[in-house]
Amino acid sequence: MTASIIGTGQSPYTRHPHAGTDTSHVIAQAVRSALLEAGLKPGDVDGFAVSSFTLNPDHAIDLAWRMGLRLTWLMQDTNGGASAGGMLQHAVRAIEAGDAKVIVLAAGDLMDGAAFSRLVASYNRATEDHLAPLPMRGPNALFAMLTTRQMEALGLSREDYGHIAIAQRQWAADNPAAVYRKPLTMDDYLSAPVVATPLGRYDCVPPVTGADAVVLVAEPRNGTPRAKVLTVRASYNGDQQAGDGLETGLRACGSAGWEEAGIGPEEVDLACVYDDYPSMVVAQLADLGVMPAGEDASNFIKRHISTRDLPVNTSGGQLSAGQAGAAGGMHGLVEAARQLMGTAGARQIPARHAVVSGYGMVLYRYGACATMSVLEAGA
Repeated sequence: MTASIIGTGQSPYTRHPHAGTDTSHVIAQAVRSALLEAGLKPGDVDGFAVSSFTLNPDHAIDLAWRMGLRLTWLMQDTNGGASAGGMLQHAVRAIEAGDAKVIVLAAGDLMDGAAFSRLVASYNRATEDHLAPLPMRGPNALFAMLTTRQMEALGLSREDYGHIAIAQRQWAADNPAAVYRKPLTMDDYLSAPVVATPLGRYDCVPPVTGADAVVLVAEPRNGTPRAKVLTVRASYNGDQQAGDGLETGLRACGSAGWEEAGIGPEEVDLACVYDDYPSMVVAQLADLGVMPAGEDASNFIKRHISTRDLPVNTSGGQLSAGQAGAAGGMHGLVEAARQLMGTAGARQIPARHAVVSGYGMVLYRYGACATMSVLEAGA
């Protein structure tokens, strides 16, 4: 592949957006920040893709016009947690085909209380017909059942999931953009209010308002820090909503992804996996092969994630930084690119390779979309 990320941007994440804030504003802010880091202007951009749940009634073309973009390639993705990987896959192909030279990928949402309530009530037809009438709205109850199933299958305890949440909060302490940075103890985690057994408060992502963006180009200027895209793979409707949720679509596309990237999961220095719940961190690490097949999951968590020997979601992930609607799918891509470009600040780690996964779009059971991207540091 011949495309690289050379700029990243993020609008401030906040639980309580100021009056007058709208989705277009927060996405545009992230785009401006990414272009500034890349040393580019809006006039340099000829490709744009966006993902958002709250951009309506506007569309990608409306937002592009508002930002002053004249384009030869345009895309709008609606696949939530898998949207960043989907947009990246299409953008890489567009660059390789010569359809665009400088592409900005962006995702974001205004996610205040009212917007979140509307989203979980009318996410899709399956939600409207079957989930919305239930006393507990949103996906928490579904993933509580999945978490229980995973605990039984892998011999995991609540403490094991606590180690994941605590480690990510430790990473978040060095991320000034994370909404939650206060240290989290095991006592805090275990004594938190129950949301849906066995899920407690710290197992569920907090909705926030914000946006993320990356700038993708074919050939960076010599010496420009970059995150080269080695592969992007995706799986949609991998189990046709008939599986038990313990495996994600990453299991179907992982082997081809590693083969195309030219490295194996054991060579990864950083994993940024979609963390709507700690159980999904475990599932994706296993499906990607980062947690080796046959490895005792509890032991892996204690030895590698809790100790931060394996950096996982070094921004704090969504569990501590927040989930800005559709930007949740872009959050890990931005963090991986920053680590590989050496712009992660106090949480910077030495990293040459990173894997990023996206997951989402709950239909009748669990996430129907999954993407994996492998990136490499370069200059």
